[in-house]
This record gives sequence, C-alpha cells and structure tokens, in this order.
Amino acid sequence: MGKKGSPAPKIVKPKKKKKKGPKFKKVPSQSLQTQVGLNEAANKQQLLNMEAGAELDRINAEFFTDQDLRRTRAQGAETRLATQTAGQETRATARVQGQEDRAMAATTGLEYRRGLETAGAQDRAAIRTTGQETRATRGEEGRQTRATQGQLLAGQERQIGLKGLQERAAIRTTGQETRALAQTEGQQQRLTEQRKGIEQRAGIRTTGEQERAGMRVSGQEERARLQTAGSEERKGVRTRGRQQRMTDLQQEMFRRYKENRDFEQATGSYRV
Repeated sequence: MGKKGSPAPKIVKPKKKKKKGPKFKKVPSQSLQTQVGLNEAANKQQLLNMEAGAELDRINAEFFTDQDLRRTRAQGAETRLATQTAGQETRATARVQGQEDRAMAATTGLEYRRGLETAGAQDRAAIRTTGQETRATRGEEGRQTRATQGQLLAGQERQIGLKGLQERAAIRTTGQETRALAQTEGQQQRLTEQRKGIEQRAGIRTTGEQERAGMRVSGQEERARLQTAGSEERKGVRTRGRQQRMTDLQQEMFRRYKENRDFEQATGSYRV
C-alpha cells in the first residue's frame, strides 16, 4: 500500500477593516405613526366590512332560498286544492244536471200522456156531438120541408142575422182566448226567467223546477184550451147544425115558392 499524501497548506487571509462612516440618530415622526395607524385601522375596518357583507349575503341567500321553497310549496298546495275543488264542483254539477234531465224527461212524458188523454177525450166528445147533430139535422130536414113560404122568408132573415151574430161572437171569443193564452204564456216565461239563480247548481236546480212547473202549467193550459176548444167546437157544430137546418128550410121554401110561381105562371098562360 502506498503512503497518504501530506495535507494542503492553509491559506490565512487577512481581515478587512470596516470603514466607519458618520452615525445618524433616528427621530420618530408623529404624523407618520398616525397615518400608519389610520391605514391599519382602515384596513381592519375594510376587512370587517367585507366579512360582514359576505355573512349578510350568505344569510340573505339562505333566507330567500327558504322563502322560494315555502312559496313553491304553498303554490303547489293551492294548485292541488283548486284542482280538487274544481273536480268536486264539476262532479256535483254533473249530478245535478243529470237529476234535472231525468226529472225533465219524466215531466215531459207525463204532460205528453195527459195531453193525449185530453185530446182523445175531446175528439171522442166532438165525434159524439157531430153524430148527434147530424142525426138531428136529418130529422129536422124532414120537418123543415113541410114549412110554409112565410116561414121560409122569416127564417131566412133571422138566419142571416143570427149567422152574423154567431160569426162575430166566435171571432171575439177566439181573439179573447188567443190573447189570454199569449198573456199567460208570457207571464209564465217571465216568471221562469226571473227565478234563475247565479250559482250553476242552484241555477240548474231552479231552472229544472221552473221548467217542470212551466210544463205542468202549460199542460194544464193546453188541456184547458183543448177542453175549451172542444166545447167551442161542439157549440159550433150545434150552431152549424141549426144554421144548416135553417138554410135547408130556406132552400126548400124557396124551391116551393119557385115551383108555385112557375105553376101559377104556367096556369095563367094556359088560361090566356
């Protein structure tokens, strides 16, 4: 093994001497300390304001978020409640409408059947009266053919006067009945219109009641009118029967008068 080499020699450098300059004495400035203090206080206040603003923004955001959630839930509840109420009202209205329709149909059928019964009774009465008057007319024709010329002339004058009176009386009666019927129908229509309500179900119920009442009244009026018309028709048939018999009598008297005149003329010509 070889021998270790000798260590390198240390080089000692001489220390440099520091040059001494002039010394300055620091004198504190009051305005500078005040400004620094103010700046620090302003910075702290600004930081506090920023922290307070951030906290206020966070609180406001939470508050308004809660408010929006509560508003949304309230609107949803109101919407569901309104939908439920609308459904209930619609179903109730449909039930009332169905009840009124069924009641209307029943009333209409009842009034129609009553009208048919009344019309049938009036028709049968008119047929019986017509038959009676026809048979009476045929019997009267035989008796009237044996009347005299003077009765013919007097009967003709009376027939003309009676016919005019009967026609005028019939016209007056028809006009009175027509005006009374129109007035009654107008009153019933106005009464029905006045009884309509504002609410839908109440209006439907009231309208149904009034319509049924109106139909009953109309049925009563129709039956009364049919009865009156039947009575008037029977009176007219009897009157026409009497008038026909008088007319037939007049015609027979005139025929006899003409035959007598022709006979007398022929006899006179024969004598000449």
